[in-house]
Amino acid sequence: MDRAQKEKVVEELGQIFESSGVVVVAHYEGLTVAEMQALRARMRDAGGAVRVAKNKLAKIALEGKPCASIGTLLTGMTVLAYSEDPVAAAKVSEAYAKDNKKFVILGGAMGETALDADGVKAVASMPSREELIAQIVSCIGAPAANIAGAIGAPASNIASILSTLEEREAA
Repeated sequence: MDRAQKEKVVEELGQIFESSGVVVVAHYEGLTVAEMQALRARMRDAGGAVRVAKNKLAKIALEGKPCASIGTLLTGMTVLAYSEDPVAAAKVSEAYAKDNKKFVILGGAMGETALDADGVKAVASMPSREELIAQIVSCIGAPAANIAGAIGAPASNIASILSTLEEREAA
């Protein structure tokens, strides 16, 4: 790899570290190509990506970035899992680590906050952005449905009373 290629990789990694909602660092020693492709596919489906890069280049890319503290995790055979959604990469990484013992989560970063392995697990247990939006919409919609029911209830009560009175008079 010549100097121009290295500079390009450092620039790409810098963009990843700046724009990602979460970055997870893990060891992948012993994973087969098929297992790595399965991880990449899972991450792609969740809206994230997986990147293997030289640790030295990743450390250079981390300089001056908010998540520079994860540089200490970059030892051995490491892989970076990242996503714009602050939860997606952590969820997929955690699920994959449960299925495959060769994939070991070391930690990561969420913005400026450095995460250890337990921190990544905690982030993975949080609801995703879409789940949060759905919960908020249901909370907003519930009072409106209750109001509509309350407004319609007296009219239906009056209608049932009137029909009962009509039935009594007819009998």
